[in-house]
Amino acid sequence: MQVGYARVSTQGQSLDNQTERLKERGCTKFFTEKYSGRSADGRKQLKAALDFVREGDSLVVTKLDRLARSATDLGNIAKQLEAKGVDLVVLDQQIDTTTPAGKLMFTMIGAFAEFERDLITERCKEGIQKAKERGVKFGRPSKLTAEQLHTMKLEFEAGEVGKTELARRYGISRGSLYRLVAG
Repeated sequence: MQVGYARVSTQGQSLDNQTERLKERGCTKFFTEKYSGRSADGRKQLKAALDFVREGDSLVVTKLDRLARSATDLGNIAKQLEAKGVDLVVLDQQIDTTTPAGKLMFTMIGAFAEFERDLITERCKEGIQKAKERGVKFGRPSKLTAEQLHTMKLEFEAGEVGKTELARRYGISRGSLYRLVAG
């Protein structure tokens, strides 16, 4: 079965051109929506199309940018389609995974998407490391001042107050109490 997916970004745009081209290609089932591609959460009809297609089907779109908002997004969609045994046909870019050349092209696109994800992850890690070297603190700010922490440690070591009561007194959990005392 050939399943068509068409999307325009705004309510004022028409889906007619895309749906007509999908019909000419032989699509018999359509998923259409008017929603910006920037938000993956909002593309409910794309999710429905990906859920609907079965092994041996082809998902047909007119342009790659109608399907995915980035190379990473395309890579994720490619993995879903491949796992289900579904081919992808992109009319304008002449990608057709039912052919050897189309499979090669799509594999290359998936590889570039994975490469892009790896680069983003690497840049994030580098940025975090440099920020830490500059003294930037990550995570939630401490509930306790240095003076409160010192006093709490002394009370903990003295053992005059129960651990649950001590944690309650400082507004932290018992787990946090033990972690702060040990650190």
